[in-house]
Amino acid sequence: MNKTGTIHGINGPVIYLKGSPGFAMSEMVYVGKERLVGEVIRLTSDTTTIQVFEETTGLRPGELVEGSGASLSVTLAPGILNNIFDGIERPLGQIAKRSGAYIGRGVSVDALDTEKLWDAHITVKEGEQVYGGTIIAEVPETPSIVHKVMVPPDVSGQVISAAPDGRYTINDVLVTLNCPDGTQKKLTMTQKWPIRVPRPTAKRYPCTMPLVTGQRILDTLFPIAKGGTAAIPGGFGTGKTMTQHQIAKWSDANIIIYIGCGERGNEMTQVLEDFSKLTDPKTGQPLMARTALIANTSNMPVAAREASIYTGVTLAEYYRDMGYHVAIMADSTSRWAEALRELSGRLEEMPAEEGFPAYLASRLSAFYERAGIMQTLNGNEGSVSIIGAVSPQGGDFSEPVTQNTKRFVRCFWGLDKSLAYARHFPAIHWLTSYSEYMSDLSAWYTKNVDKNFINYRNQIVSLLNQESSLMEIVKLIGSDVLPDDQKLVMEISRVIRLGFLQQNAFHQEDTCVPLQKQFKMMETILYLYSRCKSLISMNMPVSILKTEDIFEKIIAIKYDVPNDKLDLFDDYKKAIDQFYDRIMEKNA
Repeated sequence: MNKTGTIHGINGPVIYLKGSPGFAMSEMVYVGKERLVGEVIRLTSDTTTIQVFEETTGLRPGELVEGSGASLSVTLAPGILNNIFDGIERPLGQIAKRSGAYIGRGVSVDALDTEKLWDAHITVKEGEQVYGGTIIAEVPETPSIVHKVMVPPDVSGQVISAAPDGRYTINDVLVTLNCPDGTQKKLTMTQKWPIRVPRPTAKRYPCTMPLVTGQRILDTLFPIAKGGTAAIPGGFGTGKTMTQHQIAKWSDANIIIYIGCGERGNEMTQVLEDFSKLTDPKTGQPLMARTALIANTSNMPVAAREASIYTGVTLAEYYRDMGYHVAIMADSTSRWAEALRELSGRLEEMPAEEGFPAYLASRLSAFYERAGIMQTLNGNEGSVSIIGAVSPQGGDFSEPVTQNTKRFVRCFWGLDKSLAYARHFPAIHWLTSYSEYMSDLSAWYTKNVDKNFINYRNQIVSLLNQESSLMEIVKLIGSDVLPDDQKLVMEISRVIRLGFLQQNAFHQEDTCVPLQKQFKMMETILYLYSRCKSLISMNMPVSILKTEDIFEKIIAIKYDVPNDKLDLFDDYKKAIDQFYDRIMEKNA
């Protein structure tokens, strides 16, 4: 029989029970007549404190609280993809059918469809020895993804019976094991896993492969590795959500987990509408066939917002264990930190900087450190990459969430308000952003793209830094005083900014660019720079070079060269050589 207690006090989403009903720390409980879901967050000798994941209006002292005997967990089985959940893995589609446009309290629905029949191919035989992570069945979950049903990490034994291939629900028994302690264990497609406990792996690998996004400024200048961590900080309207949308649509991750954590409801609606219409370029199937959405918008209960990122990362780790590369979009960790701050205030904890709890840094690190590229228990290789948006108030990067996030991520894509207002998208500023993965990935770029890739990338960054220094002089005394070689740096940097860094998400050829084209674009821009430098060294002024339209022609490469016709770059090299010859003839 489950243990029970009675409510003594209520403070927003936090309730107090007098005495000790025998609940465990982090145990999931059911609160009041409506059986609202809650979690034990503090235990003392005379008080039990519980956070409730739903609105507590109408609760009163004296109502019963019933323990579940288990930690707050998620259900892991086929049916997660192509679905949308709230912060504690309740399917919003099913809740909407029951409660209409506004979500009612205490709605109890199964996390996943328990009646749907799935085609299962059983991959183990009678007498076989299996361990945690062993794949016992394969189920086509969506047209894009095969769901691999695994033995739970803490289970092992010998198969004494295995069901034939056929159609089964997620709760039907597929395999029966004889465990080492003599007991029998029946395995279904379903696992339960506590959201705050990382799933075990065999080994962590160093990050040596990039997560290719198709966005030039990310892939070339500030790449993230598979299994890496990145932060996208920026003020309101700078494009955090759109940058994450682009990565979710075009990156080479097998599976996307999108966590809408405290964002506006209309943004999540846009995600749902966009993703349901999009076709996955790799498989030709709808993009939602490899995506799961967790929506906990700003008008939904605060405590569930705090839980939502742990729910998302647990789902990601489950698919990683099957051998998939998973990318998490957490939008936004600032709203999650605000939920922490509100709950901390309700608990009357001593506040730290800007009212955030003192444990903000440790909670952020616990989240980001669940990323990584791993050898799974079954010997496969899988990864979880975490890309977290940060929404500092007023775009102030010195506030605690941004500063603490910088400590735990190795990739920082700083969005700039002035670039966004100038309609330069993605508005990632090349001077405030950085990636610590560059040295780890250089061998991959050399092998898979070109041996000059890193060299060209460094030259591009150097030119942009030179331009920044020269802009200080230009602002003070104008550009006319600059020598011609510095004027050329300014002009080539303009070509880099407009022709390479700026990218049009609505243009068919420019929305996603393969690495080979990115390399060719760099090569062409730097070839133009070297030929112009030769002319400048012969005392040709930049004003003469600008009489030709070659600079505008190179800027337009991103639109004019289709992604599948890279041989056209040879024509641009010829055009640059012809430009060089014409200038020489005219000014001989």
